[in-house]
Amino acid sequence: MSSSSNYYVSLLKLCCDSQNQTQAKKLHCLILKTITQPETFLSNNLISTYSKLGNLAYAHRVFDHIPQPNLFSWNAILSIYSKLSRLSQMQQIFDLMPFRDGVSWNLAISGYANYGSSTDAVGVYKLMLKDAAMNLNQITFSTMLILCSNCRSMDLGRQIHGQILKFGFGSYVFVGSPLLDMYAKLGLIYDAKRYYDEMPERNVVMCNTMIIGLMRRGMVEESKCLFHGLKERDSISWTTMISGLMQNGMEREAVDLFKEMRLAGFTMDQFTFGSVLTACGSLLALGEGKQIHAYVIRTDHKDNVFVGSALVDMYSKCRSIKSAETVFKRMTQKNVVSWTAMLVGYGQNGFSEEAVNIFFEMQRHGVEPDDFTLGSVISSCANLASLEEGAQFHCQALVSGFISFITVSNALITLYGKCGSMEDSYQLFVEMNTRDEVSWTALLAGYAQFGKANETIDLFERMLAIGLKPDGVTFIGVLSACSRAGLVEQGLQYFESMTKEHGIIPIPDHYTCIIDLLGRVGRLEEARNFINKMPCHPDVVGWATLLSSCRVHGDMEIGKWAADSLIELEPQNPASYVLLSSLYAAKGKWNEVAQLRRGMRDKRVKKEPGYSWIKYKGKVHVFSADDQTSPFLGQIYAELEKLNGKMIEEGYIPDMSSVLHDVEESEKIKMLNHHSEKLAIAFGLIFVPPGLPIRVIKNLRFCGDCHNATKFISKITQREILVRDAVRFHLFKEGTCSCGDFW
Repeated sequence: MSSSSNYYVSLLKLCCDSQNQTQAKKLHCLILKTITQPETFLSNNLISTYSKLGNLAYAHRVFDHIPQPNLFSWNAILSIYSKLSRLSQMQQIFDLMPFRDGVSWNLAISGYANYGSSTDAVGVYKLMLKDAAMNLNQITFSTMLILCSNCRSMDLGRQIHGQILKFGFGSYVFVGSPLLDMYAKLGLIYDAKRYYDEMPERNVVMCNTMIIGLMRRGMVEESKCLFHGLKERDSISWTTMISGLMQNGMEREAVDLFKEMRLAGFTMDQFTFGSVLTACGSLLALGEGKQIHAYVIRTDHKDNVFVGSALVDMYSKCRSIKSAETVFKRMTQKNVVSWTAMLVGYGQNGFSEEAVNIFFEMQRHGVEPDDFTLGSVISSCANLASLEEGAQFHCQALVSGFISFITVSNALITLYGKCGSMEDSYQLFVEMNTRDEVSWTALLAGYAQFGKANETIDLFERMLAIGLKPDGVTFIGVLSACSRAGLVEQGLQYFESMTKEHGIIPIPDHYTCIIDLLGRVGRLEEARNFINKMPCHPDVVGWATLLSSCRVHGDMEIGKWAADSLIELEPQNPASYVLLSSLYAAKGKWNEVAQLRRGMRDKRVKKEPGYSWIKYKGKVHVFSADDQTSPFLGQIYAELEKLNGKMIEEGYIPDMSSVLHDVEESEKIKMLNHHSEKLAIAFGLIFVPPGLPIRVIKNLRFCGDCHNATKFISKITQREILVRDAVRFHLFKEGTCSCGDFW
């Protein structure tokens, strides 16, 4: 080996280190000018250089000009084709090799294995066993074990383990780690544990692999014992434990272990911070999350995209959306995970419109969404009941192929259900190749909100018949459907079956459904007895539900009890005052109404104003009662005046009990006629083309008079009117409502 060759090799190394392909080519030219026939050693280094710089053509050209390539030459060119997954060329080179060593065989096996061609990889391995067993080494077995893990081949994995023992590699720690990992990933955790216990020598890598395997199987106590018994730990040991505790629902222990790790002086990486921040988010531990954020700022990870995304997620879950926005805007690098974290954060905090907007901003930045991003933005559209934008995302799912992902299809089923398009929701459900419990529950919830009790119950029974396990959300849909349809006995039976047959412990939402079930049909005394037997007191929604039923059925005694309980629970909640005022007003007790209003003023309790909105040509038009802000007021009030006359001719009688003011009857009629939902419906009649349904959303519950009036309007105008209020959907058609006047 000449000194000039050594000199050129050192220069080639510099070209590789600086990734300077131009300089490498110049150096190659210089070699050809100064050396008539380069040594094989130098040519081999040229092949390796071009390989590392990604220039396959030049590497092969150098190889072709070697008069007598040695084994290193063949392995160098084989390595390029193996790493680039050029499998046919790799096989050709492999077949042409006059002699092979362990490196050659391993390159061929890993080339096939890394590309996912497991059958070919196994074929080469078997050939190696037959013709070159003396070349088997740790890398061969490690590669084959990783292949078994990835293709989840238990039988092959056991065979490889047997061959590892046969050829004397059972005690090698380099083979031990992938063997443990394989057994753990295949669910054979006790096989992994037995092998681990039998190993005469273990390093920290094997220990970490064992902890990961135990944590994956939920064997937390065993993981703790192993971790605390380690004589040697590294940063990965600590991070593995923190991540495992967090994934197994032990977030508080994960945060505490992070603190121990910090005190012990171990270096933390992006995975450590990502895991502990996720734990803080689950715990709603904003204070600790901020402390960890401050620590991140003092490290090299403040600009890490993985850590930044975890911070956005943590602040979002802790309801600190402004902090999440600040972190997101300061991130120097963003990927699809970062954008999705911010989008989901907006959705979780009720900012659905901002979630949709940031999705469009992400696309403007050239970041393509994944299935989770698309599913999340569709969910935000569902919360907005924005059918127009939701349909656009449906098209995007079809074009991108994400429609095949169950998370996207489930989100679309929910979207169409919340927008009242149950036909589209059902069609999507039918077209799904694979359905899970969420798919069934999404469709079931849509039917329930639409008041289709029979369809809801039928779907639930079909779900049980095919062996799917309902969850608490499923039962909320079933119970609310029974409530809205007045199916009291059936609803009570389903409630009882939750714990007895399905082992589901009721939460406040389930109890509220039963209170509503009994209250709607006037069985208020039973509702009171049910509440008194509950293991805990109703929440705000539960008491408000009972109070609302008392208002409908005129029960002053139980209504007062519910109102007092609600005021005690949330003194600033206006629902108790408003519903009790309505109850007093219906009985003509105007002094009590005035007293309640004075109490609201004294306590500075503000009634939530009622709004209704309708979307037309991409713009949302919002209306409040007696609205004076819309530029179309003249047309709207004229339309309502015209409709009012026709409605009275058809037999419409204004429901004065919906007016909570002691004023003249003519003034009450005027107030009723200017309710927000009527203004929105009138706008729709003026601007939405005939043949298309008028879709209105209301933030509060439909009042009785507006509900009755809308039935008349649908009959007079021969238009379909879909109103989504705070409780359910109402589809008005030819003088009837889908709720059957029960809501």
